[in-house]
Amino acid sequence: MRIVVDAMGGDFAPGEIVQGAVQALAVDPELHIILVGREKEIKQCLPEDYDRGRVTIHHCEEVIEMDEHPASAYRRKKDASIVVSTQLVKEKKGDALISAGNTGAQLVAALFGLGRMEGIDRPAIATVIPGLAGPRLLLDAGANSDCKPENLLQFAKMGSIYVEKILESKNPGVGLISNGTEPTKGNELVLKTYDLLKNSTDLNFVGNVEGREILQGSAQVLVCDGFVGNVILKVLEGTASGLFTLLKEALQQNIKSKLGAFLLAPDLKKIKGRLDYTEHGGAPLLGVKGISIICHGSSKAYAIQNAIRVAATCVKKEVVHNLQASIDSKRINAVKVGEINGL
Repeated sequence: MRIVVDAMGGDFAPGEIVQGAVQALAVDPELHIILVGREKEIKQCLPEDYDRGRVTIHHCEEVIEMDEHPASAYRRKKDASIVVSTQLVKEKKGDALISAGNTGAQLVAALFGLGRMEGIDRPAIATVIPGLAGPRLLLDAGANSDCKPENLLQFAKMGSIYVEKILESKNPGVGLISNGTEPTKGNELVLKTYDLLKNSTDLNFVGNVEGREILQGSAQVLVCDGFVGNVILKVLEGTASGLFTLLKEALQQNIKSKLGAFLLAPDLKKIKGRLDYTEHGGAPLLGVKGISIICHGSSKAYAIQNAIRVAATCVKKEVVHNLQASIDSKRINAVKVGEINGL
Protein backbone atom coordinates (compact mmCIF):
# COMPACT_ATOMS: atom_id res chain seq x y z
CA MET A 1 0.00 0.00 0.00
CA ARG A 2 1.52 3.29 -1.17
CA ILE A 3 0.78 6.41 0.88
CA VAL A 4 1.94 9.69 -0.64
CA VAL A 5 3.10 12.21 1.98
CA ASP A 6 3.46 15.91 1.24
CA ALA A 7 6.73 16.30 3.14
CA MET A 8 6.85 20.08 2.71
CA GLY A 9 3.36 20.89 4.02
CA GLY A 10 2.82 22.12 7.58
CA ASP A 11 4.29 24.35 10.25
CA PHE A 12 6.91 21.75 11.20
CA ALA A 13 7.80 20.43 7.75
CA PRO A 14 9.76 18.56 6.69
CA GLY A 15 11.21 17.29 10.00
CA GLU A 16 8.07 16.25 11.86
CA ILE A 17 6.36 15.07 8.68
CA VAL A 18 9.22 12.75 7.76
CA GLN A 19 9.53 11.51 11.33
CA GLY A 20 5.81 10.68 11.44
CA ALA A 21 6.06 8.82 8.15
CA VAL A 22 8.94 6.69 9.43
CA GLN A 23 7.01 5.94 12.62
CA ALA A 24 4.03 4.79 10.54
CA LEU A 25 6.24 2.24 8.78
CA ALA A 26 7.01 0.60 12.11
CA VAL A 27 3.31 0.25 12.91
CA ASP A 28 2.04 -1.10 9.57
CA PRO A 29 4.29 -3.57 7.68
CA GLU A 30 2.14 -3.23 4.53
CA LEU A 31 3.01 0.45 4.03
CA HIS A 32 5.26 2.02 1.45
CA ILE A 33 5.76 5.76 1.88
CA ILE A 34 6.36 8.19 -0.98
CA LEU A 35 7.81 11.42 0.42
CA VAL A 36 7.19 14.35 -1.93
CA GLY A 37 9.28 17.51 -1.73
CA ARG A 38 12.83 18.79 -1.80
CA GLU A 39 14.99 15.69 -1.80
CA LYS A 40 17.99 17.21 -0.02
CA GLU A 41 15.88 18.54 2.87
CA ILE A 42 13.95 15.27 3.18
CA LYS A 43 17.13 13.17 3.30
CA GLN A 44 18.49 15.36 6.09
CA CYS A 45 15.44 14.45 8.20
CA LEU A 46 15.54 10.71 7.62
CA PRO A 47 17.19 8.59 10.33
CA GLU A 48 20.25 6.52 9.46
CA ASP A 49 18.44 3.21 9.94
CA TYR A 50 15.23 3.88 7.99
CA ASP A 51 13.91 1.10 5.74
CA ARG A 52 15.12 2.19 2.29
CA GLY A 53 13.07 -0.50 0.60
CA ARG A 54 9.82 1.03 1.88
CA VAL A 55 10.53 4.74 1.38
CA THR A 56 10.67 6.58 -1.94
CA ILE A 57 11.55 10.25 -2.35
CA HIS A 58 9.82 12.04 -5.21
CA HIS A 59 11.65 15.32 -5.74
CA CYS A 60 9.85 18.57 -6.51
CA GLU A 61 11.15 22.03 -5.85
CA GLU A 62 8.13 24.23 -5.14
CA VAL A 63 5.96 24.63 -2.03
CA ILE A 64 2.62 26.40 -1.63
CA GLU A 65 3.02 28.38 1.57
CA MET A 66 0.28 28.76 4.18
CA ASP A 67 -0.41 32.41 3.38
CA GLU A 68 -0.66 32.01 -0.40
CA HIS A 69 -3.97 32.23 -2.27
CA PRO A 70 -4.86 28.59 -3.05
CA ALA A 71 -6.23 28.90 -6.58
CA SER A 72 -3.59 31.29 -7.93
CA ALA A 73 -0.78 29.33 -6.26
CA TYR A 74 -2.10 26.10 -7.77
CA ARG A 75 -2.05 27.64 -11.26
CA ARG A 76 1.45 29.11 -10.84
CA LYS A 77 3.19 26.29 -8.99
CA LYS A 78 2.68 23.11 -10.97
CA ASP A 79 5.76 21.60 -9.29
CA ALA A 80 4.48 22.27 -5.76
CA SER A 81 4.53 19.32 -3.36
CA ILE A 82 0.74 19.17 -2.83
CA VAL A 83 0.08 19.40 -6.59
CA VAL A 84 2.59 16.64 -7.36
CA SER A 85 1.29 14.48 -4.49
CA THR A 86 -2.24 14.70 -5.85
CA GLN A 87 -1.06 13.91 -9.36
CA LEU A 88 0.67 10.76 -8.13
CA VAL A 89 -2.63 9.52 -6.68
CA LYS A 90 -4.50 10.44 -9.86
CA GLU A 91 -1.98 8.47 -11.93
CA LYS A 92 -2.39 5.45 -9.59
CA LYS A 93 1.24 5.70 -8.49
CA GLY A 94 -0.03 6.18 -4.94
CA ASP A 95 -3.15 4.87 -3.19
CA ALA A 96 -3.79 7.91 -0.97
CA LEU A 97 -2.18 11.17 0.09
CA ILE A 98 -1.85 13.20 3.26
CA SER A 99 -0.81 16.82 3.77
CA ALA A 100 -0.57 19.29 6.65
CA GLY A 101 -0.01 22.19 4.29
CA ASN A 102 -2.26 24.89 2.86
CA THR A 103 -5.78 23.41 3.18
CA GLY A 104 -7.21 25.56 0.41
CA ALA A 105 -4.47 24.44 -1.95
CA GLN A 106 -5.15 20.81 -1.09
CA LEU A 107 -8.85 21.33 -1.81
CA VAL A 108 -8.11 22.95 -5.17
CA ALA A 109 -5.59 20.22 -6.08
CA ALA A 110 -8.14 17.52 -5.20
CA LEU A 111 -10.94 19.16 -7.19
CA PHE A 112 -8.87 19.75 -10.33
CA GLY A 113 -6.47 16.83 -9.95
CA LEU A 114 -8.76 14.04 -8.74
CA GLY A 115 -12.16 15.42 -9.73
CA ARG A 116 -15.52 15.16 -8.01
CA MET A 117 -17.52 11.99 -7.65
CA GLU A 118 -20.55 11.62 -9.88
CA GLY A 119 -23.59 12.91 -8.04
CA ILE A 120 -21.61 15.10 -5.62
CA ASP A 121 -21.69 18.86 -6.15
CA ARG A 122 -19.16 19.77 -3.46
CA PRO A 123 -16.71 17.71 -1.42
CA ALA A 124 -16.65 18.05 2.37
CA ILE A 125 -14.00 17.76 5.07
CA ALA A 126 -15.12 15.00 7.44
CA THR A 127 -13.52 15.38 10.87
CA VAL A 128 -13.79 12.87 13.69
CA ILE A 129 -14.48 14.58 17.01
CA PRO A 130 -14.79 13.03 20.49
CA GLY A 131 -18.15 12.10 21.92
CA LEU A 132 -19.15 10.90 25.37
CA ALA A 133 -20.57 7.73 23.85
CA GLY A 134 -17.94 7.36 21.13
CA PRO A 135 -16.54 9.36 18.20
CA ARG A 136 -18.68 11.53 15.95
CA LEU A 137 -18.17 12.75 12.40
CA LEU A 138 -18.50 16.49 11.73
CA LEU A 139 -18.92 17.66 8.14
CA ASP A 140 -18.34 20.01 6.54
CA ALA A 141 -15.41 21.16 8.72
CA GLY A 142 -14.21 23.95 6.46
CA ALA A 143 -14.30 23.23 2.72
CA ASN A 144 -17.49 25.19 1.92
CA SER A 145 -18.41 28.37 3.76
CA ASP A 146 -21.61 28.86 1.74
CA CYS A 147 -23.83 25.90 1.02
CA LYS A 148 -27.20 24.97 -0.43
CA PRO A 149 -29.59 22.53 1.26
CA GLU A 150 -28.77 19.92 -1.40
CA ASN A 151 -25.08 20.15 -0.45
CA LEU A 152 -25.83 19.39 3.20
CA LEU A 153 -28.00 16.45 2.16
CA GLN A 154 -25.05 15.06 0.20
CA PHE A 155 -22.76 15.65 3.18
CA ALA A 156 -25.16 13.69 5.38
CA LYS A 157 -25.22 10.74 2.99
CA MET A 158 -21.44 10.64 2.56
CA GLY A 159 -20.92 10.99 6.31
CA SER A 160 -23.35 8.19 7.05
CA ILE A 161 -21.54 5.83 4.67
CA TYR A 162 -18.14 6.80 6.11
CA VAL A 163 -19.26 6.13 9.68
CA GLU A 164 -20.63 2.74 8.66
CA LYS A 165 -17.47 1.69 6.82
CA ILE A 166 -14.69 3.28 8.89
CA LEU A 167 -16.14 3.72 12.38
CA GLU A 168 -18.11 0.50 11.92
CA SER A 169 -21.41 1.78 13.28
CA LYS A 170 -24.52 0.55 11.51
CA ASN A 171 -27.32 2.95 10.65
CA PRO A 172 -25.75 5.97 12.38
CA GLY A 173 -27.95 8.81 13.54
CA VAL A 174 -27.66 11.99 11.46
CA GLY A 175 -28.14 15.34 13.16
CA LEU A 176 -28.38 18.85 11.71
CA ILE A 177 -26.51 21.57 13.63
CA SER A 178 -28.95 24.33 14.60
CA ASN A 179 -29.71 26.85 17.34
CA GLY A 180 -32.54 24.75 18.70
CA THR A 181 -33.91 21.22 18.54
CA GLU A 182 -37.32 22.28 17.23
CA PRO A 183 -37.94 21.85 13.46
CA THR A 184 -38.83 25.55 13.27
CA LYS A 185 -35.42 26.71 14.56
CA GLY A 186 -32.52 27.78 12.36
CA ASN A 187 -31.77 30.05 9.42
CA GLU A 188 -33.12 29.53 5.92
CA LEU A 189 -30.42 26.99 5.05
CA VAL A 190 -31.13 24.90 8.16
CA LEU A 191 -34.91 25.03 7.71
CA LYS A 192 -34.76 23.85 4.11
CA THR A 193 -32.14 21.22 4.87
CA TYR A 194 -34.25 19.88 7.73
CA ASP A 195 -37.06 19.03 5.32
CA LEU A 196 -34.66 17.32 2.90
CA LEU A 197 -33.09 15.20 5.64
CA LYS A 198 -36.46 14.35 7.17
CA ASN A 199 -37.83 13.13 3.84
CA SER A 200 -34.72 11.14 2.90
CA THR A 201 -35.50 7.43 3.07
CA ASP A 202 -31.86 6.31 3.26
CA LEU A 203 -30.83 8.33 6.32
CA ASN A 204 -31.45 7.81 10.03
CA PHE A 205 -32.25 11.47 10.65
CA VAL A 206 -32.61 12.25 14.37
CA GLY A 207 -33.38 15.97 14.05
CA ASN A 208 -31.66 19.21 14.97
CA VAL A 209 -28.67 19.24 17.30
CA GLU A 210 -27.83 22.20 19.54
CA GLY A 211 -24.24 23.15 20.36
CA ARG A 212 -24.43 21.64 23.85
CA GLU A 213 -25.50 18.27 22.38
CA ILE A 214 -22.62 17.92 19.93
CA LEU A 215 -20.62 15.62 22.22
CA GLN A 216 -23.62 13.63 23.40
CA GLY A 217 -27.01 12.50 22.15
CA SER A 218 -27.90 10.08 19.36
CA ALA A 219 -26.32 11.84 16.37
CA GLN A 220 -23.07 10.27 15.18
CA VAL A 221 -23.03 12.28 11.95
CA LEU A 222 -23.20 16.05 12.49
CA VAL A 223 -24.03 18.10 9.41
CA CYS A 224 -23.50 21.82 8.81
CA ASP A 225 -21.89 24.22 6.35
CA GLY A 226 -18.12 24.67 6.42
CA PHE A 227 -18.24 28.03 8.19
CA VAL A 228 -20.16 26.67 11.17
CA GLY A 229 -18.22 23.40 11.14
CA ASN A 230 -14.83 25.08 11.24
CA VAL A 231 -15.92 27.33 14.11
CA ILE A 232 -17.16 24.29 16.06
CA LEU A 233 -13.91 22.46 15.43
CA LYS A 234 -11.72 25.36 16.58
CA VAL A 235 -13.89 25.95 19.67
CA LEU A 236 -13.56 22.28 20.66
CA GLU A 237 -9.79 22.38 20.16
CA GLY A 238 -9.44 25.62 22.13
CA THR A 239 -11.71 24.43 24.93
CA ALA A 240 -9.81 21.16 25.34
CA SER A 241 -6.46 22.96 25.37
CA GLY A 242 -7.69 25.63 27.80
CA LEU A 243 -9.27 23.07 30.10
CA PHE A 244 -6.06 21.10 30.52
CA THR A 245 -4.04 24.29 30.99
CA LEU A 246 -6.32 25.32 33.87
CA LEU A 247 -6.25 21.81 35.30
CA LYS A 248 -2.46 21.70 35.14
CA GLU A 249 -2.20 25.03 36.96
CA ALA A 250 -4.63 23.88 39.66
CA LEU A 251 -2.80 20.60 40.22
CA GLN A 252 0.57 22.32 40.71
CA GLN A 253 -0.48 24.78 43.42
CA ASN A 254 0.68 22.80 46.46
CA ILE A 255 1.96 19.44 47.71
CA LYS A 256 -1.56 18.09 48.22
CA SER A 257 -2.69 18.93 44.69
CA LYS A 258 0.57 17.56 43.22
CA LEU A 259 -0.01 14.28 45.03
CA GLY A 260 -3.55 14.19 43.64
CA ALA A 261 -2.19 14.86 40.15
CA PHE A 262 0.21 11.92 40.51
CA LEU A 263 -2.63 9.59 41.52
CA LEU A 264 -4.93 10.84 38.74
CA ALA A 265 -2.26 10.92 36.03
CA PRO A 266 -3.31 7.69 34.20
CA ASP A 267 -6.98 8.73 34.07
CA LEU A 268 -6.14 12.29 33.01
CA LYS A 269 -3.96 10.93 30.23
CA LYS A 270 -6.86 8.84 28.94
CA ILE A 271 -9.18 11.87 28.93
CA LYS A 272 -6.59 13.99 27.16
CA GLY A 273 -6.21 11.28 24.54
CA ARG A 274 -9.93 11.33 23.80
CA LEU A 275 -9.87 15.10 23.29
CA ASP A 276 -6.59 15.32 21.38
CA TYR A 277 -6.90 15.87 17.60
CA THR A 278 -3.52 14.19 17.06
CA GLU A 279 -5.12 10.84 17.96
CA HIS A 280 -7.21 11.03 14.77
CA GLY A 281 -4.42 12.57 12.69
CA GLY A 282 -6.30 13.83 9.68
CA ALA A 283 -9.69 14.33 8.05
CA PRO A 284 -10.65 12.82 4.69
CA LEU A 285 -11.98 15.04 1.93
CA LEU A 286 -15.14 13.13 0.97
CA GLY A 287 -16.62 13.52 -2.48
CA VAL A 288 -13.49 13.42 -4.67
CA LYS A 289 -12.21 10.52 -6.78
CA GLY A 290 -9.33 9.65 -4.53
CA ILE A 291 -8.24 9.60 -0.90
CA SER A 292 -6.92 12.97 0.25
CA ILE A 293 -6.37 13.35 4.01
CA ILE A 294 -6.20 16.89 5.40
CA CYS A 295 -4.05 17.33 8.51
CA HIS A 296 -3.85 20.16 11.00
CA GLY A 297 -1.22 22.73 10.02
CA SER A 298 0.51 22.33 13.38
CA SER A 299 0.68 18.53 13.10
CA LYS A 300 3.75 16.88 14.55
CA ALA A 301 5.07 13.35 14.04
CA TYR A 302 2.41 11.52 16.07
CA ALA A 303 -0.44 13.25 14.24
CA ILE A 304 1.18 12.47 10.87
CA GLN A 305 1.59 8.83 11.88
CA ASN A 306 -2.12 8.65 12.71
CA ALA A 307 -3.10 10.48 9.53
CA ILE A 308 -1.25 7.83 7.55
CA ARG A 309 -3.18 5.20 9.51
CA VAL A 310 -6.46 6.90 8.53
CA ALA A 311 -5.37 6.99 4.89
CA ALA A 312 -4.41 3.31 4.97
CA THR A 313 -7.75 2.37 6.55
CA CYS A 314 -9.61 4.29 3.83
CA VAL A 315 -7.66 2.37 1.19
CA LYS A 316 -8.24 -1.03 2.81
CA LYS A 317 -11.96 -0.41 3.20
CA GLU A 318 -12.32 1.05 -0.30
CA VAL A 319 -14.01 4.20 0.92
CA VAL A 320 -14.05 5.94 -2.47
CA HIS A 321 -15.53 2.90 -4.22
CA ASN A 322 -18.14 2.36 -1.50
CA LEU A 323 -19.15 6.02 -1.50
CA GLN A 324 -19.55 6.11 -5.27
CA ALA A 325 -21.41 2.79 -5.39
CA SER A 326 -23.82 3.91 -2.68
CA ILE A 327 -24.40 7.28 -4.37
CA ASP A 328 -25.02 5.59 -7.74
CA SER A 329 -27.43 3.10 -6.18
CA LYS A 330 -29.44 5.84 -4.50
CA ARG A 331 -29.56 7.91 -7.68
CA ILE A 332 -30.84 4.89 -9.62
CA ASN A 333 -33.48 4.23 -6.98
CA ALA A 334 -34.52 7.89 -7.08
CA VAL A 335 -34.97 7.68 -10.88
CA LYS A 336 -37.09 4.54 -10.56
CA VAL A 337 -39.30 6.18 -7.95
CA GLY A 338 -39.68 9.21 -10.23
CA GLU A 339 -40.68 6.98 -13.16
CA ILE A 340 -43.27 5.21 -11.04
CA ASN A 341 -44.67 8.48 -9.76
CA GLY A 342 -44.78 9.75 -13.33
CA LEU A 343 -46.97 6.83 -14.34
